[in-house]
Amino acid sequence: MTNPTEPTGYRAIKAEVLTRMRNGVWSPGMSLPGEVDLAEEFATTRTTVNRALRELAEEGYLERKRKAGTKVLKMPRRQARFAIPQIQQEIEDTGADYRYARVSRTEEDAPGWLSSKLSLPQTARVIHVRAMHYANGQPHQFEDRWIVTASVPEAAAETFVDQGPSAWLVDTVPLTTAEISFSATRVTSEVAEFLEVAPGDPAFLFERTTWLDADAVTYVRLYHREGYRMTTRY
Repeated sequence: MTNPTEPTGYRAIKAEVLTRMRNGVWSPGMSLPGEVDLAEEFATTRTTVNRALRELAEEGYLERKRKAGTKVLKMPRRQARFAIPQIQQEIEDTGADYRYARVSRTEEDAPGWLSSKLSLPQTARVIHVRAMHYANGQPHQFEDRWIVTASVPEAAAETFVDQGPSAWLVDTVPLTTAEISFSATRVTSEVAEFLEVAPGDPAFLFERTTWLDADAVTYVRLYHREGYRMTTRY
């Protein structure tokens, strides 16, 4: 599979490792050759091999231990990886017209519950943004977001009038970790007003906390009306 004049990329190495596992060349419990040997075989660098094996380990196919090397897991632990699209893309992919509207923006002391959730200092300041996202003029998503000012100082100068905070954060901060939860809930009277439903009606709630290394960046609650559907593949 290798071209001696062109180093093999990590994606090609991942694909070849998976092929050999499926074909029984490297069976469950078997140790893979060392990174130096694989780099020589694939005519590439050890760094490239390391990345390919590390990602396969993160995806649940391999087990890597220092000094013990890399082994094929006897029972792969597949992990669901959610590709969460930006809301504008999600709406436009259905053929609907997208519209964004900021509801409010304030800069304030982080409320106690948020400080506890994100392990923030008592003096932490946050940008609190509430916004609506529409599909063909109909309410699609109510966004209630807090951004930690110390983690993203640039947010202090943003009004979020023309661009939603989610899209802005993706363009501004190289987020490294995310925690996601999904739940069914019943909307409060305030949220009901924005979604144009009755208070107490069922809704789909999507919560996400993101970090840049060890620093919490943002926490958001995204509310959708009954009938909202999300599909992922892993």
